[in-house]
Amino acid sequence: MVPSTVRRAGRAPGRDSDPRELAGLWEPLAARLDVHALAEEKIFYPQLLAHGEDPEDETLDAIGDHNEIRDGVAQAERSPVGSGQWWEGVWAARRANDEHMGEEENEGLANFRLNATTGLRESLGRQFAEFLDAHPTTAGLDNSDKDPEGYVEEVQAEIDPSDPTRDGLGIGSLKGK
Repeated sequence: MVPSTVRRAGRAPGRDSDPRELAGLWEPLAARLDVHALAEEKIFYPQLLAHGEDPEDETLDAIGDHNEIRDGVAQAERSPVGSGQWWEGVWAARRANDEHMGEEENEGLANFRLNATTGLRESLGRQFAEFLDAHPTTAGLDNSDKDPEGYVEEVQAEIDPSDPTRDGLGIGSLKGK
């Protein structure tokens, strides 16, 4: 994502760019990557687990992807802007995000579209947009890595805490509901 002001200038930021310019471009994008992952974890993946068909593997993988994105962002945050370590973090976040978006579009979202009502999808879209608007940065949010299995187990317990068939991750406990 390159802001239009940079595109109009005819160049994208590179390794020889001014660190202030790099920080001005990267910081809002890094915050958006983290906030986007948090919004998915709060809004989308619980609904995929509730309404998807065999959604557990997709959710486990997505939470792992979010951790990789966060790790890249955190590496860049810990490094001087424009340094080799900073670029490594930026590119690690980008690679993880690229992979995640491809998988999500072809797996998680496709699964959800087939198994959730139009009204639910529209409601979640509004909630997602509201969450992003309310959180332009990660201030006040917990953007630490999550244990994928613990996340799935916690969400499934919230979906149906009384299900006697739950064991381990509770995988399969949502089938037929």
